Amino acid sequence: QVQLVESGGGLVQPGGSLRLSCAASGSIVSINAMGWFRQAPGKERELVAVRATGGSPNYADSVKGRFTISRDNAKNTVSLQMNALKPEDTAVYYCYADHTSYRGYRRNYWGQGTQVTVSP
Repeated sequence: QVQLVESGGGLVQPGGSLRLSCAASGSIVSINAMGWFRQAPGKERELVAVRATGGSPNYADSVKGRFTISRDNAKNTVSLQMNALKPEDTAVYYCYADHTSYRGYRRNYWGQGTQVTVSP
């Protein structure tokens, strides 16, 4: 099992910045990718940003140029720097990890979610 713990959400005014962090722990064998999804009220969960191990970051069009994802593979952490935040960025943000166990079993893990609210 892999556990993901997020931190860094909160309330910010439009145009402001927040940084989300997520740390993976537990029986980590091989993390294939880590990233962030979000879910706003009444909407489906959507990809925000993801970075495969050794790969380039992939962003949703709505956040390109404003959000930056970074990973520390040695520490099994992922961060999301969010700048120029807009009210439509308001959502619960979930950390995500694509993991392969020593038996070759691949599955996704999710954090508990952290609320980001962008409001005047």
